[in-house]
Amino acid sequence: MIIGLTGGIATGKSTVSALLAAKGALLVDADAIAREVMLPGHPVLEAVVRHFGQEVLNQDGTLHRKKLGAIVFANPTERQALNDITHPAIRQEILRRMNAYETEFPDKLIVVDIPLLYESGLDKLFHKVLVVYVPREVQLKRLMERDGLTEEQASQRLDAQMPIEEKKRLADIVVDNSRDMASTERQLDELCERKVFS
Repeated sequence: MIIGLTGGIATGKSTVSALLAAKGALLVDADAIAREVMLPGHPVLEAVVRHFGQEVLNQDGTLHRKKLGAIVFANPTERQALNDITHPAIRQEILRRMNAYETEFPDKLIVVDIPLLYESGLDKLFHKVLVVYVPREVQLKRLMERDGLTEEQASQRLDAQMPIEEKKRLADIVVDNSRDMASTERQLDELCERKVFS
């Protein structure tokens, strides 16, 4: 079975995908792929620099994520331009890895961690979609702490995504990650016992 795993920024998607991987699932991580296409020499990074200019690069030719983030989170048109450049390459690589895993390990659970799964219309690719959920106020607090952002900056990033309550409503499976790790792990164990992933 292939499931899509999503949530909002700072809801703990990586925590849940790591817990599932520890239970034997195979993981395809869209964020990791997104970082790969932004490495020096990759045609996607070259296209980003052509559009946004040299100022989005560090001295060593790597992407200056904060500068690019400041541009795209403040301007929906520029955010869409970035998505138009990056999403096709990321989607292609996600599909390639999913298909390779499915061919090689047909009996394994394959988890595809995609932050903007619903926003990019990829939910139709999966047997089920699991949403990692925390209430917005928890999301905001965690994001400010994690990334050292002001409340306004953190709110801008949350507003750039589909609201977490909407994702929760659309989900086939919801894991509430607003408490401690043990609570999250218990929920996953229960889902495994109920054979939700098979």
